[in-house]
Amino acid sequence: MSLFDQLVVKTLPLVPKPIVRYFSKRYIAGEHLPEAVRVVRALNEKKFIATMDVLGESVTERNLAINMLGECKEVLNTITEEKLDSNLSIKLTQLGLDIDYDFTLNNVREIVEQARSLDNFVRIDMEDSKTTDRTIDIYKTLRQEYPNVGLAVQSYLRRTVDDVGELLKEKSNFRVCKGIYIEPEKIAYKSRKEINDSFIKLIEMIFEADSYVGIATHDDDLITESYRLIEKYDKKPDQYEFQVLLGVRPELRDQILQDGHRMRIYVPFGTHWYQYSIRRLQENPKMAGMVFKSFFTRRNSK
Repeated sequence: MSLFDQLVVKTLPLVPKPIVRYFSKRYIAGEHLPEAVRVVRALNEKKFIATMDVLGESVTERNLAINMLGECKEVLNTITEEKLDSNLSIKLTQLGLDIDYDFTLNNVREIVEQARSLDNFVRIDMEDSKTTDRTIDIYKTLRQEYPNVGLAVQSYLRRTVDDVGELLKEKSNFRVCKGIYIEPEKIAYKSRKEINDSFIKLIEMIFEADSYVGIATHDDDLITESYRLIEKYDKKPDQYEFQVLLGVRPELRDQILQDGHRMRIYVPFGTHWYQYSIRRLQENPKMAGMVFKSFFTRRNSK
């Protein structure tokens, strides 16, 4: 990333919300559940599957975590009622992880139990490194009780290969992604090659163990290598899937689907769209530069 790109990324939080909303709406299904339903239905009609995510994290009040619990359960009910091909992704800090461990565990258990009753599945997202141990502990506890819960892991964390090796003993269901949180070099790889090498090692470990994996990437090299491993291990289309974010490289998702692979689209929605949008833009300096340019163009025109 160039010095200019770094400057743009760091100053993104100064850009007014209306401008961020305009440029990031392609990544967000909307603020409310009916909007997300429309997006998922349109994706299903094109043979994509989905995972729905109620935006919001780092909750520090119990009543807000309980509200989020209710929203997640409503999503599961709506998926069934609307006959959508989608599961649910959740973040533990939106359900109280920064408040109380047992409170969070009970909230997640309630969601996973409801998903099981509806023949659906819940994916626990991985957040920053301060939450990693607790996230894995909650996942392991619930995995012993329920078969319909999976975990996201991040290839840029140095510990992840060991974590996955341990979790494979329990026939876990994974989403493998690169990771987007800013972490110190002591615990996280920084070079693209190291991150990608770790990513491919994780996919191969999971394939060797005959566990299910969601290959979550927009990286052409990683997709090519994943194709190679799928052929090497003679994986059938129901033994893995690819995953991409809503609005990111639609031509890529179309091609993967045309190549005969399952493709799941991550569909975020909700009123807490701003923080998510800033993170997406920070991953895409080119788009962030357009936002920043628009900001100053508007200011200078006043």
